[in-house]
Amino acid sequence: MIEALLAGLFGLLIGSFLNVCIHRLPRDLSVVRPRSFCPLCEAPVRWFDNVPVVSYILLRGRCRRCGGPIPFRYPLVEMLTAAAFFCSLLLFGVNGAAVKACLFSALIIGLIFSDLEERILPDEMTLGGTLAGLVLAAAVPERGGFTAFFAPSTPAWIPSLAESGAGAVIAGGTLWLVGELYYRIRHREGLGLGDVKMVGMIGAFLGLQGVLLTLIAGSVLGSITGVAYIVLSGKDVATYKLPFGTFLGIAALGIVFAGGPLLHMYSAFGR
Repeated sequence: MIEALLAGLFGLLIGSFLNVCIHRLPRDLSVVRPRSFCPLCEAPVRWFDNVPVVSYILLRGRCRRCGGPIPFRYPLVEMLTAAAFFCSLLLFGVNGAAVKACLFSALIIGLIFSDLEERILPDEMTLGGTLAGLVLAAAVPERGGFTAFFAPSTPAWIPSLAESGAGAVIAGGTLWLVGELYYRIRHREGLGLGDVKMVGMIGAFLGLQGVLLTLIAGSVLGSITGVAYIVLSGKDVATYKLPFGTFLGIAALGIVFAGGPLLHMYSAFGR
């Protein structure tokens, strides 16, 4: 429990950095320099006004200098990242699997809010995350999926990497093909390339089974939510762009932290 609590505190710091990435990466700004500043008056944020969650509460959600509102997204991202890190350690223990879950959660949370706010899924998170997922698949091997295609004496990292690569290539490639067919038939973009890259990243971390479940759950969630939002807001169905990456991200987090039974059902159905 102590380790999980410490991980949660570390998650608050990572969440604070994610907020920087969410604001700057879609705008092609450096996440290193300059230091944190108010988006409205561009005044630098002092260190004591940059403490995760606490500063937001003390400042009552407003910039100390100009009094402009600070989006609630800032403490929300910090709290969600802290919760994800806490749950990762609580579920997986102090090991490589927990590190993998923490990194994946951080990337997904960053992508969820970047897509929700800007309809952009930064390559730094999607392509960089895909590479990280492949590396971790070899460094923290998991049995399952492609293991059956290899001899029992095969080093565990080989089938694990094969599963990760298959998840990235097959799922990402299939989604790209669907988007390309939609474009050729309807002559307008139905899926952005960012969504394809994000699915590839999810596949690299979760493998083929995990990413297929994510696609199913994300599609259902996005369809229900999107239709409800369009009806209630009166948006034009033909022009409204659904933040599909947001729903994919929510589904992916669900698979990581509550997907054990679902994966078991999927495997049983596949047999």
